[in-house]
Amino acid sequence: MRRLLPPPIADVTAYDAYRPADPHAPLLRLDMVASVDGAVTRADGRSGGLGGPGDLAVFAALRALADGVLVGAGTVRAEGYGPHRLRPDLAARRRADGRTEPAAIVVVSRSLALDYDAPLFTEAQTPTVVLTCAAAPAERRAAATAAGRVVVAGDAEVDLVAGVAALRDELGLVSLVCEGGPALNAALLEAGLVDELCVTVAPWLVAGGHGRLAGELAADRRLELLQVCEQDGELYLRYRVG
Repeated sequence: MRRLLPPPIADVTAYDAYRPADPHAPLLRLDMVASVDGAVTRADGRSGGLGGPGDLAVFAALRALADGVLVGAGTVRAEGYGPHRLRPDLAARRRADGRTEPAAIVVVSRSLALDYDAPLFTEAQTPTVVLTCAAAPAERRAAATAAGRVVVAGDAEVDLVAGVAALRDELGLVSLVCEGGPALNAALLEAGLVDELCVTVAPWLVAGGHGRLAGELAADRRLELLQVCEQDGELYLRYRVG
């Protein structure tokens, strides 16, 4: 991977390219991949087919740099999520930055319609967290609590502002990366919680209809370009959210 902006570097690791100056400062990043024409999934409804090895390296690095990985329940089901697992090289870098355990996966769900016997819960070294609201069915909340950890924020809907505060204050998940889907991305942006947008532009034009990276926003958002990297025709763009 090469960095084009700011000052070019001919060969840079994704971990170094995305490592903040203070790796323990509060930070919430959105990590997404999109085709040149804006598709966030292929025909099978999954995003995994869009990105190449460089995108996977960025994906792994952003997870390794985070305390927690936010993801919507629909994305968990569509992508077959499991717990965070680290390659040995990233585990060493993570330990050097003071993080001895894998990141916690944080599933945002109002309904709690999740498979609590899935590896995401049963094989997680760091317990999986479910972020929900008071209106969630009591029996499902009990099942989620038995399988991992539950944070309740909001009454009828998940209150993301209160939820992110609780993740940081109660569980120590200070640096977060969100992996979607688009509805969760939009909600975090609307709530003013997002600090950076990290998007891979994949060299594809995708047939058929497709969703947008951040769903349907109520207002325009201005972004400040912080970094551009490239590998095998993919662009890795990092923006500060204004």
